[in-house]
Amino acid sequence: MGATNGDAGSDAYQRLRGRIDGGAVIVGVIGLGYVGLPLAGAIHDAGLRVIGFDIDPRKIDAIGRGEAYLKHLGTDLVTRLSSSDAFTPTSDFAALAQADALLVCVPTPIGPHREPDLSYVLQTGRDIGGSLRAGQLVVLESTTYPGTTRDEFLPAILAGAGSTALRPGVDFFVAFSPEREDPGRRTHSTRTIPKLVGGLDERSTELAAGLYGRAIEHVVPVASAEVAEAAKILENTFRAVNIALVNELKVILDRLGIDVWKVVRAAATKPFGFMPFYPGPGLGGHCIPIDPYYLSWKAREVGRPTRFIELAGEINTAMPEYVTSRAALALNERGKPVKGSSVLVIGLAYKPDVDDTRESPSFELIARLQALGARVGYHDPHVPVAYPVRKYALDLSSQDLDPQTVAAQDAIVIATNHTDVDYELLARHARLIVDTRDAMRPWADDLGDRLVRA
Repeated sequence: MGATNGDAGSDAYQRLRGRIDGGAVIVGVIGLGYVGLPLAGAIHDAGLRVIGFDIDPRKIDAIGRGEAYLKHLGTDLVTRLSSSDAFTPTSDFAALAQADALLVCVPTPIGPHREPDLSYVLQTGRDIGGSLRAGQLVVLESTTYPGTTRDEFLPAILAGAGSTALRPGVDFFVAFSPEREDPGRRTHSTRTIPKLVGGLDERSTELAAGLYGRAIEHVVPVASAEVAEAAKILENTFRAVNIALVNELKVILDRLGIDVWKVVRAAATKPFGFMPFYPGPGLGGHCIPIDPYYLSWKAREVGRPTRFIELAGEINTAMPEYVTSRAALALNERGKPVKGSSVLVIGLAYKPDVDDTRESPSFELIARLQALGARVGYHDPHVPVAYPVRKYALDLSSQDLDPQTVAAQDAIVIATNHTDVDYELLARHARLIVDTRDAMRPWADDLGDRLVRA
């Protein structure tokens, strides 16, 4: 649905190109969560005017107060945005009508049967269409299966636009640019992570690359939106499959009496042909536990199996059950049934040093232990309250970590290795530690049989 040769110099394209090149472009960011907020910050810091939209008024109010609701980003970002005349936070979608470019950062979850849920993407597309005007660029950033931007998102925009005669690739422009955020990572930022851009046509690719190029150090245009979509799926499937491999090895090596962590560290000394991945209690976050299922769902649509991907999913989703069984066996060996035991889980977030609990395996660990009759609590310095997630509503709050609390537990299960947890305190006072993250390695000799690796 690209432009024809006769449209090569369309007014809409030239006008938008000029606004991007001149730094006068107004950018709307839809969704101010883990992806949208740092993206809005990077674009704002590049000197562009930004309108940040979110349906959650609590986020808008927090920005207005200069309050950091995503703790891993620190306070400086929100402080800069809240004090700037070039940033407008809003929960009024109509305010986005003045934006020249709309960057869509909304969730793409999976349904109860692991089917793609594009409801947020499609509704956003229809809403954009309702106020669409000539000379606008729309970029989808939400991770999804190849073909979504062209076959699902664009039709939603056109449906929202109704009877208008606006033509994609001529009057307005659509592209896909996958988010690559990794909450808590200090080695890269939104500005320094290379940005893939693939449009539905050449003009859309060019405009999107030009826009991102004002805020991102390295922009990588690719052949199409489908290439960009598939690249993002490949990135996350690569991680999911390799984590599954090392998780399966963990179970095997445990039976052989071999420490999988020592094995991974030994293999990682090879300077080529190997990349270290580490085991854990399961997969968490919005991307890795979910995105491979988007690809497998799309593959079934074209009649191709994804046995490798689905096997990896089975292995990773089985890890909370494995950890639970290891904890139960360890308690049993000490003459203590799980039922009635007091267990404290360390870490509710899915990864160290963030407050992100999306798809965290800790929720399932806690639910499984509770189902076996254990009295389960948790400690997480970044997550004071266990807010409901997709499958679980635990109704728990973080417990303080002190000698009395630790000594009172029949077992401590380390699910997330936050750096500001007092592991030496655990080593001194815990009766039993089930460690899924190799966090207790410095104290392993002192702990002796009080330490169980899982």
